[in-house]
Amino acid sequence: MSRHDFQIPVTFKHRIVFTRNAFAPENPELAKILHEGGGRRALVIVEQAVAAAWPQLAEEIGSYFVGGEVDLRGTHVLPGGEPVKADDQCVRETWRLIDAAHLDRHSYLLVIGGGAFLDAIGFAGATAHRGVRLVRFPTTTLAQDDSGVGVKCAINAFGKKNWIGAFAVPFAVINDFRFLHSQPEETRRAGLIEAVKVALVKDREFFEWIEANVASLSDLEPAVLEACVEKSALLHARHIAAGGDPFETGSSRPLDFGHWAAHKLEALTSHHLSHAPAVAVGLALDTLYSSRAGLAPASMAGRVLAVLRSLGLAVYHPALDWLDESARRRVFDGLDEFREHLGGELTVLMLKEIGQGVDVHRIDAGLVGECIDELRGLQGIP
Repeated sequence: MSRHDFQIPVTFKHRIVFTRNAFAPENPELAKILHEGGGRRALVIVEQAVAAAWPQLAEEIGSYFVGGEVDLRGTHVLPGGEPVKADDQCVRETWRLIDAAHLDRHSYLLVIGGGAFLDAIGFAGATAHRGVRLVRFPTTTLAQDDSGVGVKCAINAFGKKNWIGAFAVPFAVINDFRFLHSQPEETRRAGLIEAVKVALVKDREFFEWIEANVASLSDLEPAVLEACVEKSALLHARHIAAGGDPFETGSSRPLDFGHWAAHKLEALTSHHLSHAPAVAVGLALDTLYSSRAGLAPASMAGRVLAVLRSLGLAVYHPALDWLDESARRRVFDGLDEFREHLGGELTVLMLKEIGQGVDVHRIDAGLVGECIDELRGLQGIP
């Protein structure tokens, strides 16, 4: 009998670019990234809604690659939105396109779209040839300020969010602010919830900046919106790169504050409640719980809820009160799924104060119920 342990250190470069008009001939950012990798083939996949909003995009992409170092093997448009994560149909179609384009592990898969679309296409890229270089172009506020700069990709299964997936650091993320401003007002505003979240758990000064600029953010003033998105994206990326657990080997996920309830609300409503509004509700619930449980100052909840309401975000959804056969709120199943997803002890981040979180390992269901009642009243629902 013998045992041999080998350490395999791996280092990734996480490239994040903020720009405008990435496919304009005079913009060198994408060309520099592709040159750095040395690959010779690329495939572009665009979310259908983005292609409809920018009918000239395919032509712009084609022109950008003419005469360059990389051979563009096609630009394809696929349906997007949350349904692409419901099964593996989008993933399989992307595999087919990758194979037909003869991409290899040194080639580039460029994906342009919102968070759910990036997740599905990214998972296909992470598993084709055990990893094709992925270049993300997030288009929504939510994708640009959070998920698009992350290192995960996944689809849903067994009624659970992100059950099938991988950790795969993208070769690059290009946040093109031109796409950001093409989204519907409600989508742009709702995506700011992830900026509020990361400020609450990582950066008090950023939360105070959001408070001071909440009217401009609610009005979606371009310069203020872009500044908020960039600050949020960098805080997310910095935590991933320097937080000590980029691939979630532990039992705590600070960036998932408010998400245990949010993910379950999405599933309970068959995703009619989309991710950003669900996170707003989950964040309101956990913020109020943190204050009512004595973990954080009582005044904190009022400040946070005021910001959410100023942004036009709902803090309650009826699914919070849906009951199972034993008259237990079904949303509490989200705690079990949260623990199961990481394994080990239940670990949920709550707030100690603005900008500082605290891990808790037990949730008082009765107190959560009282918080839900309070949020229902704040929303004006009897």
